[in-house]
Amino acid sequence: MKLEEVVIRLTLAIIIGGAIGYEREFRNRPAGFRTHILVCVGATVISMIQLYDLQYTINLIKANPELATSIKADVGRLDAQVISGIGFLGAGTIIRDNGSVKGLTTAASLWTVACIGLAIGMGYYALSILSSIAVVISLVTLKRFESKFLDKNKLVQLELEYLEKNNMIQKITEYFHRRNIKIKNIEFIFDTIEKDEENVYEKSLFTIVVPKYINYSQILKDLSSFDGIIKVSIL
Repeated sequence: MKLEEVVIRLTLAIIIGGAIGYEREFRNRPAGFRTHILVCVGATVISMIQLYDLQYTINLIKANPELATSIKADVGRLDAQVISGIGFLGAGTIIRDNGSVKGLTTAASLWTVACIGLAIGMGYYALSILSSIAVVISLVTLKRFESKFLDKNKLVQLELEYLEKNNMIQKITEYFHRRNIKIKNIEFIFDTIEKDEENVYEKSLFTIVVPKYINYSQILKDLSSFDGIIKVSIL
């Protein structure tokens, strides 16, 4: 491979990785501009190394035909390691907070950038450029479409431990009704009931539909303030 070809592929990797990473950086995501560039360039380098190794093996066999049966070149081995290995980096961008999961889109963009980098290293310029355009469009424009048409109410499971007094279940259901939260199911976990001399402690599992404008942490805060509720957690 000529030096000019190497420069072109690395430059294209920087441009594509930077374009996708800039959008993530603009939205203050864990993996941004530099991370996406490094992932794309790294994948491109691995792909080019694979081509060098393949060409070296072919030249070696041509010079020594007797080695044809003992030397094998696995074209996809390094690519496979990149695709699987990028999962560890993507996992670092995923955050679970109060029952909600954040960072999945950033993790997916890192994985996609790695795949595009492999394509660049192999010399598939049209595929790389068209794929990067599709990714940028998905990240920039489809977010508005998703927010307007696809964002729906969230199904959440709440586990509550409380003192069974003053009709606590009724108070909880009235709170959900006031907040426009629909109750899909209430499961009473009888085998976990605890008793002492003065009080009866019960545990229930509420399956609720939460409107998208309501924050989960606010629900936890409101319910925790109820007199008689011992513990509230999102499963």
